Amino acid sequence: MKTLIVQIKCQLGEAYNVAAFIVDNINQCQIYSISGVYDLLAIINLDDEVDPGVFINKQLHKVPGLVETNTMIAFNAFTPSPRL
Repeated sequence: MKTLIVQIKCQLGEAYNVAAFIVDNINQCQIYSISGVYDLLAIINLDDEVDPGVFINKQLHKVPGLVETNTMIAFNAFTPSPRL
């Protein structure tokens, strides 16, 4: 599983529509309204076989009303995992 943290800037007055579209069309996603330069923060969990660059460019960037994104990939370096 890969975790993307995506800051999203929306067209003026479109944040609610962008958030609703993302929640309705992207699985394994949490979305938050935030203050600052960006309007929304999405935490998206991708399956290992999904390429994050392709996902951002082919799916997320096609959301109506989305203007700009800033994407980070989070690595689970500190949460203990069960030993096999």
